[in-house]
Amino acid sequence: MLYLAQVQNQENLGKISLQLLAGQNSDETWAILSEECFLTLPKDFAQNPINSATNVLNEGLLVLANVDENSQVLHIQVATNWVLQLVEKYLTTGFTPDFLQQEAQKAEDWRQSLTLQSQELSRRLIEVEARREQIQNLEAKLQQEKQLLESSIAQLKIPPATPLI
Repeated sequence: MLYLAQVQNQENLGKISLQLLAGQNSDETWAILSEECFLTLPKDFAQNPINSATNVLNEGLLVLANVDENSQVLHIQVATNWVLQLVEKYLTTGFTPDFLQQEAQKAEDWRQSLTLQSQELSRRLIEVEARREQIQNLEAKLQQEKQLLESSIAQLKIPPATPLI
């Protein structure tokens, strides 16, 4: 997992530790860590060829640390370029926290509006279906009455039977 961390020198112990500040979630978002968490680097960490660029870990330096499931630091890189990319991508274009909150509120308002519209359409559909059923029932009733009337007219048109002599 990738973490944003700050280098903490423990000169009295001759060790370097990292204070983890934020962690990357599986969906590429980041979360600030609510509890203080420190990882101590092994003494030979900077001698590893993979980490040779990190051999200058000054107090307070922000780094990106790749940490495995056993809380072992696999790789460290200075976070300067990463932070500058964030500034360039989000902070120079007006994406302030207020702007993002307003946009989130707009999206929520739209969602609620669409939900209300959907409910209104569903209600209207139910009304239309009920009216269609009433019309079908009326058509069936009228058809029965028409047949009754036609049979009554037909009975009235039958000439009276002639008496037998």
